[in-house]
Amino acid sequence: MDDTLQYYNQHAKAYVDSTRDVEFSQTQERFLQYLEPGARILDFGCGSGRDTKYFRNRGFQVEAVDGSAEFVRIASEYTGINVRRMLFQDLDEVERYDGIWACSSILHLPCAELEEVLGKMARALRRRGIVYTSFKYGTEEGGRSGRYFTNMTEAKMAGLLERISVYDVEEMWVTFDVRPGRGDERWLNMILRKR
Repeated sequence: MDDTLQYYNQHAKAYVDSTRDVEFSQTQERFLQYLEPGARILDFGCGSGRDTKYFRNRGFQVEAVDGSAEFVRIASEYTGINVRRMLFQDLDEVERYDGIWACSSILHLPCAELEEVLGKMARALRRRGIVYTSFKYGTEEGGRSGRYFTNMTEAKMAGLLERISVYDVEEMWVTFDVRPGRGDERWLNMILRKR
């Protein structure tokens, strides 16, 4: 995780410039349809703060965290809330959130740590709470371009979910990257419900 966080701290502005203004409302709304108005959401690895701001503008209570000090600074300024610096592994809440939004974030964890963190996310959710998360599509794991990635396919994710046994799959779907010039990259998206 250290290399990945160092990468984001060094390249925060370029990353924010390429992600903050992309049109992502179709996926955001797909997640929100599972939540009651005003529900409490954790933006888990908030990056630029794009999604935190969107959810707040739609009337939801949002808390946001990120491991990158630069993202915390930028997202706090952009969203107007106090974004906290926190590693995924440090999540220690119990039944606090109705939904957790982990967009392109927990994919930076090795598979073994991913299982542990998904378990902590379930514990942080209220009864029947919802998780949205997304991964680059594929089976590869390891360092690429200064960051660590765990890619996912439907079969790989099904195996992981079977091992941790705390979620049911509401939806799983594949999309193409919405960033300019990245349209050939595929993503596995999913909405999970706490059992």
